[in-house]
Amino acid sequence: MTNEVNDLLQALREGRMTLDEVADEFRQRKWPRREPPPTTYDELAKAELEDPEPHLPGSFDDVTLAYHKGEISDAQYEVLASAMARSKEAEDRSSDAN
Repeated sequence: MTNEVNDLLQALREGRMTLDEVADEFRQRKWPRREPPPTTYDELAKAELEDPEPHLPGSFDDVTLAYHKGEISDAQYEVLASAMARSKEAEDRSSDAN
């Protein structure tokens, strides 16, 4: 399955983009968000009975999958995770300002 995240990871693996270039793309993109975690007892009980969250294509799940498949290194994973976190922090700050 192809998506922007997988395309960027493929470009990194093939040497068409550097780690810094991919990280910059990660910092610039808007990442999909999952539903907020349960907070009430009823929500927690319901969540416990549900299946684990499915893989979300185009999300950081693709990076985690590539890491577990040995397609990216520990160091690459750390850089990309940091870039994704910075993107979400910037998005949160922007939302808070509105």
